Amino acid sequence: MKKILVLNGPNLNLLGERDPFLYGSKTLDAIERDLAELAMKLGVEIECFQSNHEGSLIDKIHEERKYCHGIIINPGALTHYSYALRDAIEAVGIPTVEVHLSDIFSREEWRRKSVISDVALKVIAGKGPDGYLIALEELYDYIEGKNAQD
Repeated sequence: MKKILVLNGPNLNLLGERDPFLYGSKTLDAIERDLAELAMKLGVEIECFQSNHEGSLIDKIHEERKYCHGIIINPGALTHYSYALRDAIEAVGIPTVEVHLSDIFSREEWRRKSVISDVALKVIAGKGPDGYLIALEELYDYIEGKNAQD
């Protein structure tokens, strides 16, 4: 069974509490439940992990590099400056989709630059919690298509 790693960075544990106008009222637990339901329908396994610490996210990528077939990541604020996280994604070579609940490209100037996007297959921003489901479907299609060509 294919495995997808779902990573969430700093402050995403506060979803549902933190600025619901921007990020919605759905909690991270609820998003993860929705992802698990879709994963079951697709026939893939997901593992969800959230940390407020950059190194913990990098460690998780390293630990799972031989076991997962794709990564969905919402790096939170690390999006804009974590070259270490970017390099970890690049180093393992696992297909990755970057997700943001809000449209980072129309927010404050400093939020408009992602150092992660150039090592991601795709960036999904501004779709709210549904962005995670879109990411899972697109990553699944990519992985299945890639394997069909092997």
